[in-house]
Amino acid sequence: MKIKPFEEHASEYEAWFDENRFAYESELRAVRAMLPKEGNGIEIGVGSARFAVPLGVRFGIEPSPKMRLIAKNRGIEVVDGVAENIPYSDETFDYALMVTTLCFLDDVDAAFSEVYRILGHDGYFIDGFIDKESEIGRLYKKRKEKSVFYGVANFYSVDEVVKHLENAGFRNFDFNQTIFHNLSEIRSVEPIKPGYGKGSFVVIKARKDSRNKAEVEK
Repeated sequence: MKIKPFEEHASEYEAWFDENRFAYESELRAVRAMLPKEGNGIEIGVGSARFAVPLGVRFGIEPSPKMRLIAKNRGIEVVDGVAENIPYSDETFDYALMVTTLCFLDDVDAAFSEVYRILGHDGYFIDGFIDKESEIGRLYKKRKEKSVFYGVANFYSVDEVVKHLENAGFRNFDFNQTIFHNLSEIRSVEPIKPGYGKGSFVVIKARKDSRNKAEVEK
């Protein structure tokens, strides 16, 4: 059900990035500011690779065949898969990225545990998403049933995401935020500010700590 909109409306999905290029660039910059400067990374829910390519992320997983094809044509090594069952071995990557994938997950705890598993010790998880308590988050939720893409989505607050990250064993959180206006009002690239609570798009960077995970499991 959750890949159906991307299968049926791939061209509309792609058009969004061109029609909202300043919002896209703002989100891209916010994510880039959190990415490690080096290392082997993967984007989970890579979509059409609109983030992976400019960010230099070579690998991706994606359940939608149409999105996978577009990502492959853009040079990404993408495989079929979902976040709750990532088809890679333990400790394969130095960092993992999600961008607006969170709201389409079936099981957030299972997905975050899988991300934790595929990261090497002290690896990083960078998650960019729409805060449900933000202006755009509330608007998306209100119009959810009429949305082609977000009709099947579940939105989360920053505090809720942090709790799920902690459950998976992640620690040492950094936050930044952008998108301070409604999309129709954005006429230039939005600033990036530390923290959260004002911007609609929030990026969390969390570190894997195997010692803390062992303590949680006790």
